[in-house]
Amino acid sequence: MKTLTITKRFFSSGKLPLSPLTAISGVDGRYSSQSSVASLRHAFSEFALIRARVRVEIEWLKVLAAHSNIPEVPKFSSDALKALDDIMLKFDVKDAEHVKSIEAKTNHDVKAVEYFLKDRFAAATGAAELAKVAEFLHFACTSEDVNNLAYALMVKEGRSEVILPQMRSLVSSLADNAEKFADVPMLSRTHGQPATPTTMGKEWANFAYRLARQAKQVADVPLLGKFNGAVGSFNAHAVAYPRGVDWPAVSRDLIESKLGLVLNPYSTQIEPHDWLAELFHATSRFNTILLGFDRDMWSYISIGYFKQKVVAGEIGSSTMPHKVNPIDFENSEGNLGLANALFSHLAEKLPISRFQRDLSDSTVLRSVGVGFAHCAVAYASSLKGVSKLQVDEAAIKRDLESHYEVLAEPIQTVMRRYGAPEPYEQLKELTRGQGALTSDLMRSFIEKMKTKGEMPLEDANRLGKLTPSTYTGLASTLAKNVKKEIERLE
Repeated sequence: MKTLTITKRFFSSGKLPLSPLTAISGVDGRYSSQSSVASLRHAFSEFALIRARVRVEIEWLKVLAAHSNIPEVPKFSSDALKALDDIMLKFDVKDAEHVKSIEAKTNHDVKAVEYFLKDRFAAATGAAELAKVAEFLHFACTSEDVNNLAYALMVKEGRSEVILPQMRSLVSSLADNAEKFADVPMLSRTHGQPATPTTMGKEWANFAYRLARQAKQVADVPLLGKFNGAVGSFNAHAVAYPRGVDWPAVSRDLIESKLGLVLNPYSTQIEPHDWLAELFHATSRFNTILLGFDRDMWSYISIGYFKQKVVAGEIGSSTMPHKVNPIDFENSEGNLGLANALFSHLAEKLPISRFQRDLSDSTVLRSVGVGFAHCAVAYASSLKGVSKLQVDEAAIKRDLESHYEVLAEPIQTVMRRYGAPEPYEQLKELTRGQGALTSDLMRSFIEKMKTKGEMPLEDANRLGKLTPSTYTGLASTLAKNVKKEIERLE
């Protein structure tokens, strides 16, 4: 009863003002102060959506005025063009609040933008010129003509200004560490068991290259848009101007020349969102690879290959004072999972619409920014984790030198070259399930081969000098070449 009373008292205390402390979503609460998340507000907030709608409406009016076959919208004077550009470029939160106040009456978000612009036209320099063409705002448009282009512009900004720079920073950091750790020999683990040695740098190079490929695919996804009316066939356009206007060409002019997007010439009332699915899938692939990297780094820390730099004042455990936990990689892993869960739903849902239009896409599009915000948090956390790592070469070497059985591979491979009898089987009998093998046991085996004359003396002597630390193949070279290979992707 006491708990119930406290709960009732809490919920009867009135609405909590929205702030990072009271926000429901972590990206608007706990993580809201991170620079990358804050930057995404410029691209994916309600303000950003309204601002993008304003731009589309104005650019459409400017395109109409630029086409001589639409005499009712004559070419704008320089003053009128400046007034239009000022409305777009100086659009601020106060303007967005004005739009929302209109929406409160109209209960229609895009129509509210049209009414806001008509109000601004009346007060602008060159008001008489703009007032004459005010009814050509939103001319022949359906709301989705404006909305699909607005979202494409938002994604364009968020991708280029925040997400891709973070992705490239990760690739660059991993490639730098691939070079830095190129010559640090390390025991591999396949199926969790000791396996052929590699170098720490080579393992970082693997992730750097994989992430670079996916970042390029994220960058290369074309951002499509449509501007063709209520069901995608320019119906109203063709009735209003049955001759003399090439509406598909006018639409292309708006989308490609003025907005820097790519025309989708075929759609229903909505742009089908296939390109968004492509973008979400590409981003998810990047995230999945990074998640694998996070888990590997976590595991390397766990087995002592890396130490973490201690941050003054940081606490690892509320009860165990000694702990320095790999929390940055854990945070990244969790946020990557959330982002991919959202992107999976968005990619599966958005390309599907009933007949020519249903409104379910409008609801989920509001969460596009949330997915990218979780990406931004994850990328920043992973980079932070990387910055704290310090390789413990002594621990890595101890691990290597306690697993001489990994030299069974090169020995039996050279034996195969020279036709020694049952090389694989001989090494299997020597090494499999026998526990730790010493360097003396391996060299004793090689000496027996020399006595039997099963391989040239030079090769036998070379194998006798081999250690797990020197059996790394071309790993070092591959690690040092990763930046060149990444450059070839461009």
